[in-house]
Amino acid sequence: MPIQSSTQIDQSYNYEVVRRFTLATLFWGIIGMFMGVFIAAQLVWPELSFGLEWTTFGRLRPIHTNVVIFAFGGSALFATSLYVVQRTSRIRLISDGLARFVFWGWQACILAMVISYPLGITTSKEYAEMEWPIAILVAVVWVAYGYLFFGTIARRKVKHIYVGNWFFGAFIIVTGMVHVVNHLSVPVSLFKSYSVYSGATDAMIQWWYGHSVVGFILTVGFLGIMYYFVPKQAERPIYSYRLSIVHFWAIITLYIWAGPHHLHYTALPDWAQSIGMAMSLVLLAPSWGGMINGMMTLSGAWHKLREDPILRFLVVALAFYGMSTFEGPMMAIKTVNSLSHYTDWTIGHVHAGALGWVAMISIGALYHMLPKLYGRSQMYSIRLINVHFWMGTIGTVLYLAAMWVNGITQGLMWRAVNADGTLTYSFVEGLQASHPGYLVRLIGGGIFASGMLLMAFNAWMTIRAGHAVENLRIDAAHEPAVA
Repeated sequence: MPIQSSTQIDQSYNYEVVRRFTLATLFWGIIGMFMGVFIAAQLVWPELSFGLEWTTFGRLRPIHTNVVIFAFGGSALFATSLYVVQRTSRIRLISDGLARFVFWGWQACILAMVISYPLGITTSKEYAEMEWPIAILVAVVWVAYGYLFFGTIARRKVKHIYVGNWFFGAFIIVTGMVHVVNHLSVPVSLFKSYSVYSGATDAMIQWWYGHSVVGFILTVGFLGIMYYFVPKQAERPIYSYRLSIVHFWAIITLYIWAGPHHLHYTALPDWAQSIGMAMSLVLLAPSWGGMINGMMTLSGAWHKLREDPILRFLVVALAFYGMSTFEGPMMAIKTVNSLSHYTDWTIGHVHAGALGWVAMISIGALYHMLPKLYGRSQMYSIRLINVHFWMGTIGTVLYLAAMWVNGITQGLMWRAVNADGTLTYSFVEGLQASHPGYLVRLIGGGIFASGMLLMAFNAWMTIRAGHAVENLRIDAAHEPAVA
């Protein structure tokens, strides 16, 4: 992979929008994660709903999921993609005004969700609860983001497009497509609409969208982060550029077919369920190909893990990515799914990806970017990053262990029958058996969320001691090699 020449180019990057999205990621991460801690506490102590309809678990959970996915995860992807596309294309974003619109427009979308969901103004679709006016605003902001990203690539100063931008680009295109298709609806008032689909078709479209949110936002988008920040932090080129291209085409070809595995043993035709299961199993190969590519990038640099907690965040994130992308295909097998579905095992699987993969790699990327965005050589406290790493890891392990134990316990209790065919356990007995696991999850989630407060303090002290970087001379030799 040839290195670009070290010729310096007079050009300034737009770091203002990157800084804004970086701070938004920290803010929404704290809000979303502590909202998750609160609703986890409600499952331990139901009286925490205070008898109000606006604070029930059913009203608050969509806020938690949407804030974590779209506000925290989305802001992390905006920040990193707009940072990476400039540095690897050696050119400023094509429009500062459009960049500002994307930032403030996205914050408006999030605030609209946060306000409407507690009021019960939702479509009731998973990850797609936003009613039609908000969905339209999201689509408009997303098109502007896509134009900003691809327009910058079109004017790049280098011949090749770095592979991380391939993943960012795929995430932008597919997310926009599935958002529009799933939100096609007939409005009956300003705050109410009905889907144009019905019955099993509506369910199939919803989980085509729902799994694509997991696949293209929470996986493909964050693989774009991995392909840039792991080599940069390890100071090594990506292990195999050829493998990264195979990984890209395989994962975008297969991922979009996996949605039906959410609908096993439902009214969905059996052939559609089987396609979802088969595609999910095949998906294991490209998923692990990407994980191996990231891990092997550390060849000759493993010793850095002893002293670099930022690199530890990135590597542990890859480990959780490998684990959750093995677990997902296994849970898509119908016989396994008959035990795991509707249990806390699914919650554990989701959070293996959300906490272990998405949050950990986002945190590592933000720790890498913050000093560069504010003119510092490093973060205010490396020791605090190390403490945060252990809080994040311990919190994630406690959370996942509790949900896995709960899930298997629930699945076994629900399917247990007496000799006469009656159920051995009542549903309430299953809840009683799950209570200790809910308490452990609360503790684990609380530890993880508290680590975000530590990160916010470290970031604030770094910002106070630094200065915002506006203009700089681009040194191409400081960027990852592109083939």
